[in-house]
Amino acid sequence: MGIDPSAKVHASAIVEDGATIGANCTVGPFCTIGTQVKLGTGVELKSHVVVTGDTEIGDETVVFPFSVIGEIPQDLKFAGENTKLIIGKRNRIREHVTMNTGTAGGGNVTRVGDDGLFMAGCHVAHDAQIGNNVILVNNVAVAGHVVIEDDVIVGGLSGLHQWVRIGRGAIIGALSMVTADVLPHALVQGPRGELDGLNLVGLKRRGVARADITALRAAFLMLKQGEGSFQERAARLAEESDSEYVREMVAFITGDSDRGFLTPK
Repeated sequence: MGIDPSAKVHASAIVEDGATIGANCTVGPFCTIGTQVKLGTGVELKSHVVVTGDTEIGDETVVFPFSVIGEIPQDLKFAGENTKLIIGKRNRIREHVTMNTGTAGGGNVTRVGDDGLFMAGCHVAHDAQIGNNVILVNNVAVAGHVVIEDDVIVGGLSGLHQWVRIGRGAIIGALSMVTADVLPHALVQGPRGELDGLNLVGLKRRGVARADITALRAAFLMLKQGEGSFQERAARLAEESDSEYVREMVAFITGDSDRGFLTPK
């Protein structure tokens, strides 16, 4: 507990008793750090940042001015119980971002992975579970209990409905309202968030083998045009494809869903 001797804390910053400031941290002018906060090694708070609640921020994360991290949930059912916000390593949290702690009804923890970019004005609500290498573009609103898997990009001014899951490697276009689960590696765009194909650019950038991309294309076509229900078509895919990417998609479809799925048009 306490402030590591190597940390640099501006004279105008307020660090409450009980807070932990790790080695080589930088706390800029007019920041406020609450009593339960833990900052890992090399965390930088630029200036005018509020970090409060039972909040952990991982090594080398940078938080830009006027962000509010770890405030209580915007949930009327919240009754003051002790819940947490855990943020991983090497995240970039830009100006005016808000991230809330969890609720008792959602597992008590809001969690953010490593190496994310949260652009100006984004909101991460209570009990959201965000993976690694996620990018939320300016003013994205992530509602409560949302799950965002690794390598997802959400375009600016988009909204994710409560309990929605966004599969690994998906991309959401700007100005989209997403109200149902998004398949891994999918492309979603349009005002009401329609499934519009695969995130081919993202797959190629990540070096996915041509054979797997071809298998995903075939799987997407079968999900769109095959016989039977969406779930039945997914079950047949599991039997017919050897691609780990297709199997990942099938596992996502057959997993628990509170909102149903965006399906190919």
